[in-house]
Amino acid sequence: MEDVDVVIIGAGSAGLSAAKVLRNAGLNFRLLEAMDRIGGRAWTSDAHFGVPFDIGCAWLHAADRNPYFPEAQVSGWTLHHHDMNIDHLYYRGRKASEAEEAQVKAADAAIAALMESHSGDDDRLGALLAKGRSSRAAATFSGPMDFGSDEDEISIADFKAAADLDPNYFTWEGYGALVARFGADVPVELSTPVKRIHWDGPGVACETERGTLQARAAIVTASPAVLAFEEIAFSPALPDAHMTAFFDLPMGMLTKLPLEIRGTRLGLKPFDDLLVERVARHDIYFLCFPFDLDLMVGFIGGDFAWEMSAAGEAAGIDFAVDRLCELFGNDSRRHVGRAMMTDWGAERYVRGAYAAARPGRAEARSILAQPVADRIYFAGEHLAGPLIQTCGGARLSGEQVARQVVGQLQR
Repeated sequence: MEDVDVVIIGAGSAGLSAAKVLRNAGLNFRLLEAMDRIGGRAWTSDAHFGVPFDIGCAWLHAADRNPYFPEAQVSGWTLHHHDMNIDHLYYRGRKASEAEEAQVKAADAAIAALMESHSGDDDRLGALLAKGRSSRAAATFSGPMDFGSDEDEISIADFKAAADLDPNYFTWEGYGALVARFGADVPVELSTPVKRIHWDGPGVACETERGTLQARAAIVTASPAVLAFEEIAFSPALPDAHMTAFFDLPMGMLTKLPLEIRGTRLGLKPFDDLLVERVARHDIYFLCFPFDLDLMVGFIGGDFAWEMSAAGEAAGIDFAVDRLCELFGNDSRRHVGRAMMTDWGAERYVRGAYAAARPGRAEARSILAQPVADRIYFAGEHLAGPLIQTCGGARLSGEQVARQVVGQLQR
């Protein structure tokens, strides 16, 4: 394979944006993608429901700072500002009273205040929760539905470092389609996983099934889980601090269970938010009929989502349908049409939704932000500063790291 200035590994949001920065700086590069498409965890498909559906990220978070938002506006994308407030709260099959809904809002405010003033040694978000269902319901959004992890697996310091993501926008055409449009002019070699990166010479040598590619530097945008599982090996081994950081940034899990609902709206309005609090953290959130489509999109997160990944799609769909029947009666079942379950945990080249630092290990992100020997750089949503866990943040991370590489190589 022809030698280049930089090899970029991964054609998700970070890899695509890095490529554009390198191209504008006049450096030559090769962008290698293990999967058979670009976009990474941004992926819109109409194969399941005949309309665009985001298998991966769907909300344009932090629209006032998200570089994809103005591009969506210019492209004429259909956008909806989503306030993310809970419109309907259920405890198992019982609708919560107004007083109970107010208690959840108060609990959410209390958790936020405790987080800001936190200075103890216990870095677990769960340590801030009061007993009772209202505190636990508030933590469902902060934990499984936000960070993709349960509250006892979330670092308070890591959570505090993340920015408030409002304003959030939802798009009919699909976030994945927007990312694909952004990357359409970038040359990418698909279905080309990198097996090993040698860095014992003056640059790097990236082994693939198509040959070995020599470069002066490498930008690695693979998820921490992919690197922890050593899907990409390094020779010699990376420093202990970097290897440990991969494990200290495990992938959280957020799984979608979209159901086609035909012939009824169940008394709900488009974009209503519905949360069902159950026992043993088997909670589910529904985004109801976005853009008045015949879809209720269920979300489960954290350990439960990993459990459902092991149980399989049929079990996941049954769980979501059973919850609708529990809330709206068994007659709801006859209105359910097509359904599916996303499963990013089973995707070999991703292995989860997005990274969340273990309690006490928030420094893992800053460790991975440091290049190895000024020739191996890491980028992605896990290194996106205050916009961690977002597609827009991944793009900004790729741009920032590419500028670092340009500065290093042009010295």
